[in-house]
Amino acid sequence: MNLKKEERTCLFIDGSSLYSTSRGLGFDVDYKKLLDFFTSKTHIIRAYYYAAILDTEDYSPLKPLTDWLSYNGYFLVTKPAREFTDSTGKRRVKGNMEIEIAVDMMEMAPHIDHAILFTGDSDFRRVVEAVQRQGTRVSVVSSMRSSPPLIGDDLRRQADNFMELATIANNFTRRQQADTQRPRVGNPSPIRHPADQMSEPDLDDDETDIL
Repeated sequence: MNLKKEERTCLFIDGSSLYSTSRGLGFDVDYKKLLDFFTSKTHIIRAYYYAAILDTEDYSPLKPLTDWLSYNGYFLVTKPAREFTDSTGKRRVKGNMEIEIAVDMMEMAPHIDHAILFTGDSDFRRVVEAVQRQGTRVSVVSSMRSSPPLIGDDLRRQADNFMELATIANNFTRRQQADTQRPRVGNPSPIRHPADQMSEPDLDDDETDIL
């Protein structure tokens, strides 16, 4: 993984990307274990989590997660998502966090040694390059083992290091199938994405799954 204990490191977690990737690999993310894992390997300065939330809902299914994250070591960044109906009558949701992530990465770059970006979106290649020019090492967390692969070639080539989520996932995830068979006596439920138990809208490639 090429993580160094003495490096000042910042996590930038695109919530929808991590959810989609882990779901495709059959994992549920435990966000407490995720932060504990990286904290044990390197000097975490800040852990950002980005989520777009429908502002038309009185209660968002993301709220339990975002509330927990904000009180347990994560720096939460949210913005309203937009829901609409396309020409075919399908429900669509727009709400990507690319600008927010890019701005925070650029602002933090002078203060850290290593940026770890959880996304597979090749649109981030230019901001990764810009952060690298400031002397900051950039690792990208996504997966080549999903079908189709969820990491763009341009982004993977630009990053200093690519972390395969399937390889490190056992440190901070649990398998859904195993959980249904394992007794939970005395074990609190891990902090997971609430959408793991819910259906989601049909989305195009340029539209963000806000769950």
